[in-house]
Formats: sequence, structure tokens, C-alpha cells
Amino acid sequence: MGFGGISMWQLLIILLIVLLIFGTKRLKSVGGDLGGALKSFRTAMDTNDEGEAEAEDTSAEPSPRLEAEEPDAEFAEQKDKVQSSET
Repeated sequence: MGFGGISMWQLLIILLIVLLIFGTKRLKSVGGDLGGALKSFRTAMDTNDEGEAEAEDTSAEPSPRLEAEEPDAEFAEQKDKVQSSET
């Protein structure tokens, strides 16, 4: 038994069908794109981890607070449109 009740032969047949439909060149480019995306994701996560460590060092500084009473103009405009469309 293979993955989730699918046997090895069934997986091979599915792989063969995918190869016939898409071709090897297209699958190779998709694999390269997927590998590049994973690589950039890993570097972004590493950069984010380093950024969090630096942020903890500067956490003693107070962060600027947003005014709760003054909503963003774009948000207020969208809210007005939704309210007018409901009536």
C-alpha cells in the first residue's frame, strides 16, 4: 500500500499520464520555478528571523500608535459604499 491507499503502480500510471499531457520540458520548467520559489521563501524566512532578533533588541523604544478615532480615508470611503449599496 502506498500513499493514502494508492499503490506504487497507480502512482506510476498517474506520473506517465502527467508526462504525456504536459511533456518533459514543461514539467522541467515547473520544477525549476518551484525550486526557485522555495529558495526565495527560505531566504525570506531567514531574513525575517534575523529581523525579529533585531526587533527584540529595539523593543524598548515605544512604537507609534495609530489614532483609533481617525479611520483611514480609503477605508471610510469603502464603508460608505457598502452601506449605500445595502440600502
